[in-house]
Amino acid sequence: MSNMTEQELKKYLQTEFPQENEACEWKEYKSLKHSFSGTSGNDIISYVSALANMEGGSLVIGIEDNTHNIIGIQDFNNHTAQNIRLRILSKCPNLDSEHFTIEDIETSDSKKKVWIFHIPKHLARRPVSAHERYWQRVDDSLVELRKERLEAILKEPIFTNDDWSAQIVQNATLDDLEPKAIEKARKEYKEKNPRKAIECDTWDDITFLNKAKITLQGKITNTALLLLGKEEASHFLSPAVAKISWILKDENNVELDYEHFGIPFLLSSSEVFSRIRNLTYRYIKDNSLFPTEIKMYDAFVIREALHNCIAHQDYNLQGRITVVEKPDELLFSNLGEFIPKSIERVIEQDAPQEYYRNQFLADAMVNLNMIDTIGSGIKRMFLKQKERFFPMPDFDLSLPNKVAVNITGRIWDENYTKLLMNKTDLELKTVVLLDRVQKNLPIDDEEIKELKKFGLIEGRKPNLHVSSAVAKITNDKASYIRKRGIDDEYCKKIILDYLKEFKEGKKDDFEKTLLDKLPEILDISQKKNKIKNILQSMKNQGKIKVEGKFWKISK
Repeated sequence: MSNMTEQELKKYLQTEFPQENEACEWKEYKSLKHSFSGTSGNDIISYVSALANMEGGSLVIGIEDNTHNIIGIQDFNNHTAQNIRLRILSKCPNLDSEHFTIEDIETSDSKKKVWIFHIPKHLARRPVSAHERYWQRVDDSLVELRKERLEAILKEPIFTNDDWSAQIVQNATLDDLEPKAIEKARKEYKEKNPRKAIECDTWDDITFLNKAKITLQGKITNTALLLLGKEEASHFLSPAVAKISWILKDENNVELDYEHFGIPFLLSSSEVFSRIRNLTYRYIKDNSLFPTEIKMYDAFVIREALHNCIAHQDYNLQGRITVVEKPDELLFSNLGEFIPKSIERVIEQDAPQEYYRNQFLADAMVNLNMIDTIGSGIKRMFLKQKERFFPMPDFDLSLPNKVAVNITGRIWDENYTKLLMNKTDLELKTVVLLDRVQKNLPIDDEEIKELKKFGLIEGRKPNLHVSSAVAKITNDKASYIRKRGIDDEYCKKIILDYLKEFKEGKKDDFEKTLLDKLPEILDISQKKNKIKNILQSMKNQGKIKVEGKFWKISK
């Protein structure tokens, strides 16, 4: 913590931070109680994001705008420069932790505290977010990141070589590879290529690695180190980060345990797999007295998701692969744009893409039996979930330079599950659409029309649900009625009966009477809005009137 007089501090600020601009922001913030938790883009975290997304800069708090009068932070709300730095790093994904610092200054005479946040420029191709949005400075204003600025960030060059995974690692030798990993690689290669099994046993290590397309003419590549490298050889990959983080969380998203795994990924991916608690799930099929027992997750689906993260990670972005385990779901994520652009395209095409980020790495992983034939693994994940009557994988492509996939380890909607059991001939595309309906996710108008044509769904967009025809197929009419709810006319009858009995009633009274009878597909806010609209409709029809807060039958 720096010490200087108030006059010295004022002179220091006037010299180093003379005016507000895109690289400098002053904030008074006498109290820090709400200064790190805003959501409207006016808190400290948003300013950190904005400065980082430009060229970096400084945020000075504890002084008055324009005058440089030192006010000092007076209510820290238990914050310190140390713990707030960690908090900001956790709230601002992609912020460069190595170069982000907080200068803690206390005047020796007046004992006033000032903090100066030194905010580094964003890392290449990695904009910094706050509150799940991106920010920037325009003159003296804080605004959401503009499209042209975001595009400029995402296009910044990192390495000139098209395929990072094929690059030769200077000074790395065969001694930097883990013998146990090479042994495992031979075993997997022979299983993938049984016709070459006998011949493979005659090859020395370098010949084998060349044949398996892991090395190039005997030279160690980034791929060789990622898959087979000794842990102590990871420095050769710097600044790329070769880590997989497994994180265990409870139903409230509270972290319970974690472990980080490094190279060789051929071995450590199996260690990650072993940490996942793949418990037994039980459900009862129709016309059966006994439960069906099945693992929460299919082994192929887990391995394909994890190995896809390894194969398609953009190692230039210097981040790690994460596997988050919750009570009944797994979330896999890796850095890098999803090159095919859409999952639907991958499923329908069911063939290799024209371009892969890490083509050399992907080819090697196919040869080592780590991923399915390039282009078909993702579709097979969907088919596996369909065969198990479980929800489809959810791919999140909404964030720039990040791909996440969520695997659910339980039945989501019994109607959906029973439908798959009774109509096993449904096309995968149809199943994927029905899966989105069961999860209340949007589908487009043409898709809605197609599903309605076959009587699979009903309702109005966005409140779609399983149709009565499907309810008959699944023998689950009760669930259908709960999802559909009672119609508006019946709601009006209940309101009139209430007013005849009690003479008057508030909107709250009608909500207590009707909320549990409205469609389950609606959330509480939508249900209350529906009741409000019904009351207004009855008023317009002259059936009821409102006096103050009370509704009564019109005479």
